[in-house]
Amino acid sequence: MSDTIKIIFFGDIVGKPGRFALRDFLSENRAKYDFVVANVENASHGFGLTEKNYNDFIEYGVNAMTSGNHIWDKKEIFNYIENASCLIRPLNYPKDTPGVGYRIIDCDKFKVGVINVLGRVFMNIIDSPWDMIKDVINEIKKETPIVILDFHAEATAEKICFGKYCSDLGLSAFFGTHTHVQTADESIIAGMAYISDVGFCGASDGVIGMDYNTSLSRFLTALPERYEVAEGEVSQINALEVDIDINTGKALNVKRVLCSNSKVEGSGDED
Repeated sequence: MSDTIKIIFFGDIVGKPGRFALRDFLSENRAKYDFVVANVENASHGFGLTEKNYNDFIEYGVNAMTSGNHIWDKKEIFNYIENASCLIRPLNYPKDTPGVGYRIIDCDKFKVGVINVLGRVFMNIIDSPWDMIKDVINEIKKETPIVILDFHAEATAEKICFGKYCSDLGLSAFFGTHTHVQTADESIIAGMAYISDVGFCGASDGVIGMDYNTSLSRFLTALPERYEVAEGEVSQINALEVDIDINTGKALNVKRVLCSNSKVEGSGDED
């Protein structure tokens, strides 16, 4: 095996269009990647993750699934999260919260530590990630030098600052998520791959994956209205590819992925 592995991280998967776009992309490209990660907190009708969709992602070839503030929106999550060995909820929820905030995924010839963290600026206030991230990275590094992180946050400044802090701690790759708009600031900082936001996978003809008309109504009236997942003829894939040295854990190359495909219908699948 080469001393380098190629990881791909998919931005927030939004509803059925996002799931099917991911499915179709991996059906053609899965062999190119040694490790696949996707943020799945919006995967089931835009909010949360059903157990069925969790199992679907495993079938598509996803090794690890990160999440965010919407991971609890489908209440069935509490029935299966403790047994979902590929799923990671944000690290900085209180200690008795179901699930785990990081995992070490064993791929036989290498291991990857995957951490999920929530930001706190313009988000619900939870435990400070600044107080715990060093210990978690050091704990993972006892088993593997490859450590990646999904920082699910609203504010770009918080992402940049936390990213630089994590680069000093020896992180391999930092993937920003939550805003659903892919940023053009991919770079390597002190051996760590970085991007402020990976973007999203889903219908292109909406508002960050949601239906335009319901989004517009909320802005025009300021009244609460249930978001619906956008439909359309085109779905998009936003992702980031990272090449990592398996001996040092350092990122060697980083490349944004932005592509689209015709909408593919499924049969018997929930939104």
